[in-house]
Amino acid sequence: MKKVLFILVLLSIFLYTYDYLPIFENQSSNEEQLDSNAIPEAVNQDDDKNVLNAIGKSSEELMSVWGEPDRIDPSSYDYDWWIYKKDASHYMQVGISNNRVVTAFVIGPKVNMGPFVLGQTRQETLKQLSVSSEVSFSYDGNHYRFELTDDDQVVRPLVKYDDLFVQLYFDKFTDRLSSVRAVDAPTLIKLRPYELSYRGELLNPEPLSEDQWKDVEDGNAQQILDITNVIRQTHRLSKLSWDQNTADVAYGHSKDMSMNNYFDHVSPTAGDLAKRLEKGEITYLTAGENIAAQYQDGAAAVEGWLNSEGHRKALLNKNFNKLGVGVYQKYYTQNFVQTMSRQK
Repeated sequence: MKKVLFILVLLSIFLYTYDYLPIFENQSSNEEQLDSNAIPEAVNQDDDKNVLNAIGKSSEELMSVWGEPDRIDPSSYDYDWWIYKKDASHYMQVGISNNRVVTAFVIGPKVNMGPFVLGQTRQETLKQLSVSSEVSFSYDGNHYRFELTDDDQVVRPLVKYDDLFVQLYFDKFTDRLSSVRAVDAPTLIKLRPYELSYRGELLNPEPLSEDQWKDVEDGNAQQILDITNVIRQTHRLSKLSWDQNTADVAYGHSKDMSMNNYFDHVSPTAGDLAKRLEKGEITYLTAGENIAAQYQDGAAAVEGWLNSEGHRKALLNKNFNKLGVGVYQKYYTQNFVQTMSRQK
């Protein structure tokens, strides 16, 4: 930890969407439909299965309610994600650090996050909450102040709830609650999802080795696939299947952007998406690409794409049937393809 006085940590986030390949340009975009499963239902705030109540409890207590996770992915913030994905409507990620639950990300519409209900309108969600441009608190003798932009307050406000902090990810196109991330204070400080001013000591996650980063990157890639499919199924679209060759192309582009310090769909050395897919020997009818940089993790990147019109079209395109995701540290690439099998 580094001792400082009144330091401002700036957050820069980048999104970019690919212009679809020529064979797709003349096709019209799809009308969006929401699955009836996304319609909010009343939840019992005191229910044992309220995920908010799990934060601060032991991993054993979590398993006594939710069972064994389907997968465990490391993060770059000193916790492991326990992935629960028995079906899209119950998808959630629970962060475990030192045998304690420190965070949870929920996008499955049937997961209990009371009083927050996925699919609920912004007005209903915020009617008893106060959204501000600043969220301040003290922790362990230090003072922290997160500063939210106007856009942050619209699409991902941060609110204090009991002893927790909750990020509410809204879909600005439907004006409904898309997902929720709840964190304890030290985890929020390490995540730093907004601009941060602080007095005292700044908590930083432990540095990762190259091998540890690769495990985090692989976990983020799988989470992006999972969350993308939850969003597609909520909009009555078919799931995308993983394509490893396409993922290799996506990973190469993410690493290229990071290593060569640029952010664009056109690589100075590997060219545009069409050239990169050709080099990877990917056969397709149509293809598209989303890229992002400096989001804290894959879940945040997908929610960012969902709220950008061009990226959203790729996420919700009914013709795509395969997805390859490549993550290199804080650079994220999604490569979507439509293969011949979609035409049968």
